[in-house]
Amino acid sequence: MPATRDQHDRLGQDVLRDIYTKLERLDVALRGNGKPGVQVRLDRLETAQATRSRLLWIIAGSLVVLVVNAVWARLAGG
Repeated sequence: MPATRDQHDRLGQDVLRDIYTKLERLDVALRGNGKPGVQVRLDRLETAQATRSRLLWIIAGSLVVLVVNAVWARLAGG
């Protein structure tokens, strides 16, 4: 038996309701809705990575200075 227009309309409304629900869940996940969402968490991760990178360069630079000082002291006879 073919479906009536009302059945098609109800099916369309159900599909739209499901899509809306899924979009709402995605929006909450991205924005956070009161708690950190994906955007905030990603920004925090990027900030932490930049800080770690700077710290590693500072440590590497300090080690180079220490090695150069040790070599210089040895060559100078100290």
